Amino acid sequence: MANKPYSYVPYQMVDGETKNLRAVLMRYARNWPWFIVSIVVAMAGAYVYLLYQPPVYKVQASLLIKDEKKGIDQDNMLKELEIFTPKKVVENEIEILKSYTLMDKIVNRLQLATRYYQPTNFGDRETFTPPVKLIVEQPTSELYKDKLTLSFPKADLVDINGKVYPLNQSMQTPYGRLRVFGRKPVGPTTEPVRVLVQQQSDAVTGFLRNLKAEPTSKASSVIMLTMEDAVPQRGEVILNQLIDEYNQAAISDKNKMAANTLKFIEDRLGLITGELKNVEGDVERYKSSQGITDLSTQAQGFLMTAQQNDTQLNQVKLQLGALGDIEHYMRSQSTSQGVAPATLGLADPIMLGMVNRLSELEMKREQAIKTTSEQNPIVQTLDSQIKETRTSINENLETMKRELTTSRQQLQANNNKIESMIRTIPSKERSLLNISREQGIKNGLYTYLLQKREETALSFASTISDSRTIDIARSLKDPVKPVRRFYFLLFGLIGFLLPIGVMASKDALNNRVLRRTDVEDTTQTPILGELMKSKKGEAIVIRGRSQSVIAEQIRTLRTNLQFLKSDPDKSQVLLFTSSISGEGKSFISLNLGASLALIGRPTVVLEMDLRKPKLHKNLGMFSGVGISNYLIGDATLDEVLQPIPGQDNYFIITSGPIPPNPSELLSTPRLKQLIDELKERFNYVIVDSPPIGLVTDAQLIAPLADATMYVVRHDVTPKNYLRQLDVFYRENRFNKLNVILNAIGEGESYYNSYSYGYGHYYTDDKKPTKTQKDV
Repeated sequence: MANKPYSYVPYQMVDGETKNLRAVLMRYARNWPWFIVSIVVAMAGAYVYLLYQPPVYKVQASLLIKDEKKGIDQDNMLKELEIFTPKKVVENEIEILKSYTLMDKIVNRLQLATRYYQPTNFGDRETFTPPVKLIVEQPTSELYKDKLTLSFPKADLVDINGKVYPLNQSMQTPYGRLRVFGRKPVGPTTEPVRVLVQQQSDAVTGFLRNLKAEPTSKASSVIMLTMEDAVPQRGEVILNQLIDEYNQAAISDKNKMAANTLKFIEDRLGLITGELKNVEGDVERYKSSQGITDLSTQAQGFLMTAQQNDTQLNQVKLQLGALGDIEHYMRSQSTSQGVAPATLGLADPIMLGMVNRLSELEMKREQAIKTTSEQNPIVQTLDSQIKETRTSINENLETMKRELTTSRQQLQANNNKIESMIRTIPSKERSLLNISREQGIKNGLYTYLLQKREETALSFASTISDSRTIDIARSLKDPVKPVRRFYFLLFGLIGFLLPIGVMASKDALNNRVLRRTDVEDTTQTPILGELMKSKKGEAIVIRGRSQSVIAEQIRTLRTNLQFLKSDPDKSQVLLFTSSISGEGKSFISLNLGASLALIGRPTVVLEMDLRKPKLHKNLGMFSGVGISNYLIGDATLDEVLQPIPGQDNYFIITSGPIPPNPSELLSTPRLKQLIDELKERFNYVIVDSPPIGLVTDAQLIAPLADATMYVVRHDVTPKNYLRQLDVFYRENRFNKLNVILNAIGEGESYYNSYSYGYGHYYTDDKKPTKTQKDV
């Protein structure tokens, strides 16, 4: 055994990352049929998957919002440049359109919580026009768990999940009280219908999830409503109904003030009507009892003056009453929002304008608070404007109140003066004058209220929404989901990645040596050469004119032996071993010996695997007398030495009969004697020993060998044996220990990490022609 480990520089230069990537790509490229099969199967899977996916259609409608914030007048031209300014009205209306309340009304009105399906060869398909309609009167929890299957054994019967019930009648079922109403005649030939009943909230949430409302552009107030639905007819109905409900809600909000005023007028008319009837009855009774038919001219003049004065006084009182309502309204506003007071009777346009503006601001604040919080700058701005408007109203209220109080005092003084003059008229005429005056006042007020009621009713009836439907709901012809191209690409990608994943997983779980870097990363033992996997079944693949890749690699290995030879004039003993059986050490030792014999170097190979000999079987030779006979002293060297058929300068010593104690035989001095005799007669002595990982035979022979070839086979040698190999190298248990990588896959030898450069024979993409002999 040598005293210190020798240093041998590998004969190839490494370009690790590029070559490793090339090796991985070539490994995948060699398995291209699996990629084709996987992609074809994945595409077929995508086709089948799409057959079972219900198509989803897109339904669109557009709505114009009359946004007072929009326009191109001079006041707003600069504002149009502020593209980041929020569109207050449009964004608020979008939130209203997507509100739960509106969709809940639609689902409840159209009974969309009940869905109908028609069975097909590729699963259930939803329909909007089923032959029957299911009405849920009193549901139970079982109704919402799964679909109900409805069939029709007779024209007046319906089968619900195996139980028969009468059609068009209320019935008690395990799912609650139900009624199946026929939309058209049904019978045994009618296709079964599957019904799914959802909770109202789940149905509303589901439709809202598929609803989108977006402005067409930043500077536009047109809202594009989009809904994706498996039934395009239902989507169109939902969008059209949504627009109707939205308009009705907008009109309802606008009519709140008009409805309040109209209610006030109706209440006042009812009161004035009763008072007017009483006054007219008093006039009639007084004239009948007193026999009065006409009044004097003076009395008529006093009456007209008094009526005018009283009319003015009543108007002042009415205005003071209205001011009192406004004052009460302003005081109540400090704690809560209220309905705007009636301004009937007020003649001041400034006050009317401020009250109307206050009402508008409060309505805007009420709309804004539905979609945002009170800390929002929009709400705070409205609160500031409301506060300023209230202050102005309070100031004008006090001024008007003082003026009207003064006018009332003057009118009362005039009224007292006229009454004193009327007292000069006879008591009958004065009494009649009083009654007639009250009648005129009530009649004038009644006529005034009737006029105002008609004006308010006209305003109420003419209220329209601040939106206009541009396009009613319409569905696209082609479905938008599933996107066939996407799924084919996705499944194709999966089909492409699946073989990669399988091979990568196999590599990750594989504990065997797959590439040269696995050896280099684990041990510092030099690599003497690499051999490709031989596709031929011959024991000896190298001949005189053989130019195959494996033959050239063996020649390269033969050339590298000179670096392991300390004295070129002495014979060299080469020991071949491996980790486990089946790594190709016998094949390599046999062909390396043949290569050495071809250049005129007498070579002998020893079948030293006494437990499981293979060399003589591969060569088709009879074992006969062999090494075991020589070691026990029953044969001489000439008796065990045999020439290999068809080979010059090449001999073999077979193992002979399998002994019961191979290790003991190899420990005898006869083994050293055999090696010494062979070294005198041959230039190279090749020893094919058993695997080192199984028995100790190779270690017994190691002291007699000048160099040791440790064979590592691709995808066969376990990686954990490489650590043992590194220990052997570091501890110098074998003389000049080297590694030979065997059975590298096609392309691995060139693209794994190294290149041999057989340019004068052929390149990788140009294989030998049929005229070249590969032996």
